[in-house]
Amino acid sequence: MEEQLSCDPGYILTVKDLKKHFPIKGGMLNRVVGSVKAVDGVTFNLKRGTTMGLVGESGCGKTTTGRVILRLSGEKTAGSVIFEGRDVYALSDRELRDMRTKMQIIFQDPFSSLSPRLPVGEIIGEAVREHNLVAKADYDDYVDSVMDECGLQPFHKTRYPHEFSGGQRQRICIARALALNPDFVVCDEPVSALDVSIQAQIINLLNRLQEQRQLSYLFISHDLSVVEHISDSVGVMYLGNLVEYGEKKDVFKNPLHPYTKALFSAIPVPDPNAKMNRIVLEGSIPSPANPPSGCKFHTRCKYCTERCRTEVPEQKEVESGHFVVCHLFS
Repeated sequence: MEEQLSCDPGYILTVKDLKKHFPIKGGMLNRVVGSVKAVDGVTFNLKRGTTMGLVGESGCGKTTTGRVILRLSGEKTAGSVIFEGRDVYALSDRELRDMRTKMQIIFQDPFSSLSPRLPVGEIIGEAVREHNLVAKADYDDYVDSVMDECGLQPFHKTRYPHEFSGGQRQRICIARALALNPDFVVCDEPVSALDVSIQAQIINLLNRLQEQRQLSYLFISHDLSVVEHISDSVGVMYLGNLVEYGEKKDVFKNPLHPYTKALFSAIPVPDPNAKMNRIVLEGSIPSPANPPSGCKFHTRCKYCTERCRTEVPEQKEVESGHFVVCHLFS
């Protein structure tokens, strides 16, 4: 996969062996006694103008991956993040400030991520003013145009977040991200807190904005049906690792990793007479502070061998563009 991870202009983002470990401190002297391996080896590419869905159980490291890519969680532990041909973690403070306008995030909770003390117009336009993206004379018109693009009205500018519904607050979050005219947006479970009908509206809005602005999304979600609808490629995470990655049609039609198969077997089928072939995993997710040796999934895998218990599997390209981390495909 080394050749694929070169700085190809067709890829807006290249992540290679990314790791983020958080220290655990203890004892009377408050020394570091261990680490939580929240992200422990993530590798993928994102094509320009496409959406990559990132799925997995709660606590597997999806959100941390997105935050580390945007350099929002301090320094990485290892690996590289190349955005538009530049190493994000090699940028100076000034260069990073300029790049912030090109990389944005839509947070999961549309209420706690909005300041309750600022009116909507100020929330959306604050960063625009800070980065001097438009002239002062054009500022109000620019904010109005961004709000209109996201389904908000000009009179909403003077209202505060608590005066809006959940769906409207998420539109405000989307408008705040788009106001900086980014190229890449991390969507961190942007519809998980919304009703199903509102989810559809927000997803359609994201799709329309992507077509109009040629945006690239990293769409983090635990809702597989939403990911299947919006994504072009899919990555499956387990305990900090990306265990499978490929084009959406390949991953959904032919899941390779035992964990992916179990995850996809839980997708509801809208037919009461359809027979569900549910794969139930035994045991619980191991702690990221003390992960199992070898393959991290071996404690819950029915195909586990002695090799799985001792040897860490490498990423293999089973078919064109379809990668899996499993000894079954060595």
